[in-house]
Amino acid sequence: MTGAAAVSVGDLVATRTRHPEAIAEAAVRRTRRPLLGDRSRLMIVAADHPARGSLAVGGRELAMANRHDLLERLCLALSRPGVDGVLATADILEDLLLLGALEGRVVMGSMNRGGLAGASFELDDRFTGHRARDLARLRFDAGKLLLRIDYADPGSPATLHSAARAIDEMAARALPVFVEPFICHREDGRLRNDLTADAVTRSLAIASGLAGTSAYTWLKVPVTADPDDMARVMETTTLPAVLLGGEPGGDQDATYEKWRTALRLPTVQGLVAGRSLLYPADGDVAGAVDIAVGLLRPPGRDV
Repeated sequence: MTGAAAVSVGDLVATRTRHPEAIAEAAVRRTRRPLLGDRSRLMIVAADHPARGSLAVGGRELAMANRHDLLERLCLALSRPGVDGVLATADILEDLLLLGALEGRVVMGSMNRGGLAGASFELDDRFTGHRARDLARLRFDAGKLLLRIDYADPGSPATLHSAARAIDEMAARALPVFVEPFICHREDGRLRNDLTADAVTRSLAIASGLAGTSAYTWLKVPVTADPDDMARVMETTTLPAVLLGGEPGGDQDATYEKWRTALRLPTVQGLVAGRSLLYPADGDVAGAVDIAVGLLRPPGRDV
């Protein structure tokens, strides 16, 4: 990684130790912006993985565990032209607030992190992160929730209920909420997301109908196993959607091409990507982010 912003963990710890009120003060002072900028397309960098114990990137099991390294990568990504904002949990967003990295950026808080990766209770994804009132108090701009449904798990109705009520609470405050739905099942005890076109279609239909209003609901959608199916999948809803970047793959160029194709669909309004941009195989965070931003650019226009 080259060109990373300088981050002092010592300074962050000193502020947190001696002046914890500085976080709230920084949130009040932060310069805000509309959710959609002049381009009317969103480019959000995601870093809410650690709070679920999901720290692996590729073959590195604890890649995201180094907070100093993660913050430097995030600051670099947020400094690139065309990046609109960041999705993360409270601890990471508060570090970024203290670093001044959230000025004029969209700040999206992660709401449910209770379903720890690999745990027997992973589907019991309780709302242990930001609440709607926390996002409003901190003057953040949106929230995100994960909605995983297993038809064989009797706990899924409780998951649907808690997600619906969280959407209601966000709408009551006129705060957008990005819902990331999956149909999933267990294979050999491990939870798997079904990325077939039929499963993604069904998950979008379910998520679109949750809560008392969908006025502030966005969808966060994975690219299907066969990207040619995305046009049919996105016919399921009129809610605005962003693409989920997913885990880094071996063929990054193929991943970019999948995103480029899906971003041409009328419902798709942007991209939310995390590990594939923050931990690219070649280590060039700025280069990976710039390529992703370029995919959002309409043909023949600059960012």
